[in-house]
Amino acid sequence: MKPLETLLRNAARSHHRIILPEGSALRVVQAAFDAASQGIAQIDLVGKQDEIITTFKTLGLEIIDGITLHDPATSPHLPELITLYRDLRKHKGVTRADAEVAAVNPYVFAALMVKAGYADGTVGGAITTTAEIVRTALQVIGPKPGSALVSSFFLMLFCEVHHARKGAMIFADSGLVVDPTADEMAQIALSSADSFVTLTGETPRVAMLSFSTRGSSEHHSVSKVVTATRIAKEHAPDLLIDGELQFDAAFVPDVAARKAEGSPLEGIANVFIFPNLESGNIAYKIAQRVGGATAIGPVLQGLSKPANDLSRGCTAEDILHMIAVTAAQASAAS
Repeated sequence: MKPLETLLRNAARSHHRIILPEGSALRVVQAAFDAASQGIAQIDLVGKQDEIITTFKTLGLEIIDGITLHDPATSPHLPELITLYRDLRKHKGVTRADAEVAAVNPYVFAALMVKAGYADGTVGGAITTTAEIVRTALQVIGPKPGSALVSSFFLMLFCEVHHARKGAMIFADSGLVVDPTADEMAQIALSSADSFVTLTGETPRVAMLSFSTRGSSEHHSVSKVVTATRIAKEHAPDLLIDGELQFDAAFVPDVAARKAEGSPLEGIANVFIFPNLESGNIAYKIAQRVGGATAIGPVLQGLSKPANDLSRGCTAEDILHMIAVTAAQASAAS
């Protein structure tokens, strides 16, 4: 079974509720309908009810079982959510009047619904910036206990005939942390390994990437990767991880045998940790646009409950896939 089919099937078993703050957008409504009709998740759509209904009519769709509409201004949960937001942000000087304004913002409302337990995860960003999605998630949902860093990854699906190796892989961080320190790179590696298990059920094989393999070059950026690998191994001694490695030594067994003899990855890594956002972002776009891989993300990791971002260029199918990913994360968190 293809990894995407497995992801959608597993999400359908979870019966989780995912809230979408951009509830009247055409792509979002189509994805919501598809998710509910396929049983991938129960969907809450946030927005003005008449606008959401108009969008359904425009698409020729009906509001079916599994879809619930929420207008923040008239929601029976609003008083509770206002109090919750004030309590979460009072250390920043937020008053109840401030909270009353914030809680009707659809992105804040959706995150508060997750924080309060009325929804299991949220997906937004089809019509707003990554900065707003991440900021709201951090302020309202907050980091996972014990997590020092919120990072992101792309779930890359290689399923076409021409792909040299088929299956699911993770590229991280390709969307959020610009220039991680060695400690942060190690944390990204550990979080990404956990995310790979959550989404695929397979054993993670983590490659810490560089332009150098096993000391072939000397540079401070190479030293960072070496240090990050050591830190990650100290925290997870049973994890299959190696670095510093060039991509070919992590991906091609014959190259690994020559360049990285004895590597525990044996040239078949499935989790690729990039030394900075620049390289990770470029790599996933090349794999997607030139290589024909399906890219799902950026997926956030390190939060106490799932909240995920969308590209503003996303399709309804992209949103559907992110709903499935978010449901899988919710299953792991529950």
